[in-house]
Amino acid sequence: MNKLLLKECPLCGNTHLKCAMTCTDFYATKEEFDVMQCPDCGFKFTQSVPVESEIGRYYDTPDYISHSDTQKGLMNTIYHRVRRYMLGQKARIVERESGLSTGKILDIGTGTGYFSALMQQLGWQVSAIEKNPSARQFAKERFGLEVLPESELSNLPVSQFDVITLWHVMEHLEHLHETWEKLFALLAPKGVLVVAVPNCESYDAHKYAEYWAAYDVPRHLWHFSPNSIHLLASQHNFELCNSYPMPFDAFYISMLSERYKKNSFPFVRGMMAGAQAAWASRSAKEKSSSMIYIFRKKTNDTTETK
Repeated sequence: MNKLLLKECPLCGNTHLKCAMTCTDFYATKEEFDVMQCPDCGFKFTQSVPVESEIGRYYDTPDYISHSDTQKGLMNTIYHRVRRYMLGQKARIVERESGLSTGKILDIGTGTGYFSALMQQLGWQVSAIEKNPSARQFAKERFGLEVLPESELSNLPVSQFDVITLWHVMEHLEHLHETWEKLFALLAPKGVLVVAVPNCESYDAHKYAEYWAAYDVPRHLWHFSPNSIHLLASQHNFELCNSYPMPFDAFYISMLSERYKKNSFPFVRGMMAGAQAAWASRSAKEKSSSMIYIFRKKTNDTTETK
């Protein structure tokens, strides 16, 4: 198997990397992977992951929820209930940040299509991209969406999209810098880029360390903090304009983490830890389990806010 071995930090180029921890693929294979950290910029990434063309088997499980839409088990039931609530929240964030009630939106990594379907119902002109064939088929059968394969991303018209969204997708993409270059090209001059990712500096990430479910090795290649994603975006001429916490993620992630630790009563323990994490993020949103970041293209008169 060909693996991606990085000898320098993808963000700052530092070659003096250190192993921050070793995580287990609790979800599928029980294999172990090192999570490396740059001592200069603090960026974390999973080392020696299978290359893009060979990592598919780590997703090919009937329980991989963003592709299969499974509702089997308590954890996945909770996931779906939270998702229903968050879909409305996401739509409101898009409308608020873009200042538009309709427009052209590109959803990359649409999974089984729930968000894309909602935006289409709200009157948006939706283009959706998804790598997994089964997820694309589900989106077509359930919502009538014509979801494009990942290969079509390079064929989309440049500077045409008012909004581009990536909901928990960026951490999966091998070609990190190339992706940001493509996003810059596709986004309209006054468009909005919305990126949601797990936060490896969150309350629950520190609590669970190598058992934190959102490390999700090797499917998650990159582990972002508010500082590291800000740095990455800046390198590609994007300004960070706003950010939102995703406190509900802490409940699901904490329950999974408790189960990975083989603790008794993982549901109860996870709910308690999730409540603690959500409370911590109320006073400091940068401690939220996941974050939504709002970016715009840099201009000479843009003032950055956080």
